[in-house]
Amino acid sequence: MSEKNHMIDRTGDLNTGEVEDVVSRIGEDKQEEILHNFDGFKTYLQEKVDVGKRIGLSEEQLANTTERIANYLAEHVEPKNREEYLLKELWKSGNKDQQHALAHMLLNMVEKE
Repeated sequence: MSEKNHMIDRTGDLNTGEVEDVVSRIGEDKQEEILHNFDGFKTYLQEKVDVGKRIGLSEEQLANTTERIANYLAEHVEPKNREEYLLKELWKSGNKDQQHALAHMLLNMVEKE
């Protein structure tokens, strides 16, 4: 896979424009596993946050990436449970600043687990 297919390039810079492409390549079985219940979603997000921190992403870079992922999920993936449905509705009802704040809140939630 070439570098252009990754969210992080070889210099360590984050390309948030690749988020949707990377998320869309997750197979349906894996998506179902992640989204089957809310704990699975939180665990998956926590794992990705941990990777981001290990490679040196800032809190703001993590929030921007979380925001892009949430946009993708809200537009392309049906919620599998009440919690995901609530998140989708909150996401859709918020403006850009509120969505960004919710992205930070999602990060805070999984970091406290």
